[in-house]
Amino acid sequence: MTKPTRRYLGYLGLNTLFGTDRTKQILHVNPTVIPQREEAREVRAYVYDFNDREIEVKEYNEVAPLLQYRNSGRVSWINVDGLRKADVEAICNHYGVHALLLEDILSIDQRPKMDEVEGVLFCLLNMLYFNDQHGTVEQEQISIVLGKDFVISFQEDASRDVFNPLRDKLRISTSKIRQRSADYLCYSMLDHIVDNYFLVMERLGVRIEELEEQVIQNSNSRALARISALRKELIVLKRNLAPVRDLVNGIIRSESDLLDDRTTKYYKDVYDHIMQAYDLCENYRDIMVNMQDLYINNVNLKMNEVMKVMAIVTCLMAPATVIGGIFGMNFDKIPYLHNDYGFYIAVGLMLLIPIYMLWVFNKRGWF
Repeated sequence: MTKPTRRYLGYLGLNTLFGTDRTKQILHVNPTVIPQREEAREVRAYVYDFNDREIEVKEYNEVAPLLQYRNSGRVSWINVDGLRKADVEAICNHYGVHALLLEDILSIDQRPKMDEVEGVLFCLLNMLYFNDQHGTVEQEQISIVLGKDFVISFQEDASRDVFNPLRDKLRISTSKIRQRSADYLCYSMLDHIVDNYFLVMERLGVRIEELEEQVIQNSNSRALARISALRKELIVLKRNLAPVRDLVNGIIRSESDLLDDRTTKYYKDVYDHIMQAYDLCENYRDIMVNMQDLYINNVNLKMNEVMKVMAIVTCLMAPATVIGGIFGMNFDKIPYLHNDYGFYIAVGLMLLIPIYMLWVFNKRGWF
């Protein structure tokens, strides 16, 4: 689509209907092509090293100090914002993360999944955010590595995440996170990510309710454009929810020594939440399908109303056409042709017959 065309469609509010940029972003997935990730300009790392009595919070701009927290005797959460290949390799090699998992961490647009390789439990999924300005669901890939007494998380964007409530709980000495081991910390991170899905779905639900009212009141091309845009965002949502369900289920079924039996019930709670979110997403999808059918039905109804009006007008004009055609024939002798009142009689019939037809149509309930 050319730039002038896109600009004119933007003036009409129809660019989302005919534009394909968002569709390409959603559907452009080719696992055989390894995209090149851009190196982050800066790396920020936050370390929460804690036990039930004390906690140490540090912030670093390089990865070298992060290597000292292995086997520290306490639970360590290392959160790395911004990915550079050399930095990620240094951390993974020091903490015993397999090269296959390293490749997944540095990948782009990966499907959410869970792996257990050489004593390390690995989770890859997306954090979701809703962009109110563009009305789109944005995703940020996060990789979580669970090892013995440590959790390492790798994020792409250093400006936002969903873990601020978790950080606040870590500062409370009586919180469960401070009393439990690293597997409970991993559960808490997954729980916050899944709970944030509901916030995104709530924002989408509000947009769907507003759109439903718009479609009922005025089914125009702008409403169709919004239906198309919201259906694309539901694709993004469903693509993330379904694999996370399998991810959490894999953790529950895992027999890893890193997972305490007492923590399994908490992961089951996350599984229940993600199933609820998935069912809600399916409900949204059904609503959007029904809304599109409603739009089509409204358009057809408007077309039928227009055709009915045109048919009535045609029927009302038929008597005048017939009378005018009869008295317009080129015969020498036509009744009332030379009558002084012939014109007024013809015009009167042209008016009286359509009025009578309107009365008959109304009596039969045709309009």
